[in-house]
Amino acid sequence: MRVGYTRNEGVVMGDHTCPECGREFRSLTDLRIHHREIHGCQLCRWKCVNCNERFQAYKERKYCSDECRSARSSRGAKAQSECVCCGETFEYYPKKTAGKFCSPCYKSDEVDTTTGVNGSDHPRWNGGKRICHCDRCGERFERYPSHIGDNVFCGEPCRRAWLSDEFTGEGHPNWKGGGNEEYGKGWRTVRQRALERDDHSCRVCGKTRDELGRNPDVHHIRPVRSFIESENHTREDAHYIENVISLCISCHRKAEFEKIDAGYLKSLISDS
Repeated sequence: MRVGYTRNEGVVMGDHTCPECGREFRSLTDLRIHHREIHGCQLCRWKCVNCNERFQAYKERKYCSDECRSARSSRGAKAQSECVCCGETFEYYPKKTAGKFCSPCYKSDEVDTTTGVNGSDHPRWNGGKRICHCDRCGERFERYPSHIGDNVFCGEPCRRAWLSDEFTGEGHPNWKGGGNEEYGKGWRTVRQRALERDDHSCRVCGKTRDELGRNPDVHHIRPVRSFIESENHTREDAHYIENVISLCISCHRKAEFEKIDAGYLKSLISDS
């Protein structure tokens, strides 16, 4: 609370009276200059809520020191106790610690500060580690129940190997029915015919074999997998000249991800 010019001290606002000599001033600035030059220090503006002593601070504070703050703390005053380890007397806050160990003993490795409630005596005891068998190699090992999921592995190598096996082919979430197998009879012939028809150039962007540094890819407009999945067709039925087109790597990737319309690709080769 403010001293010398607040209602809390029983002084009317604007009444700037020196708390040391009682002299009155017209403004707070004059009072501060007087207090600094005559009494040798700046005007003490605040009053400690614990000891009621006036103190100087550049912003509002409730306590003049850490001691006063601790005395008014919710933890209350410190209590004394005797360390069960070394026998020395020490102070502690009753609401914060149990008062069994002094600070040096509490921080040392020689003292067991745990509750002693372990194993089957603990209220959350669920039987301890359980015997498991690795889903990859079959090795026997122990693991806590909280670390056991749908699949368990003895180590990271087995987990990675299992993921590699399970997320391949039909096990992968993006599986669309395959089609990466050997294309079978007739593929090499139709591929060569498509390159010759398209003059060994990409039919979408026009890049030539010389610009690409290699022959362009030959793309199936209707995917091979659709023929494999059909009951009335075979893989080899996909290899006909009206179903393939020459594309550079970039355009081929776009076509695979359906960013180039299949109808547009067919229109590029319809007059060839």
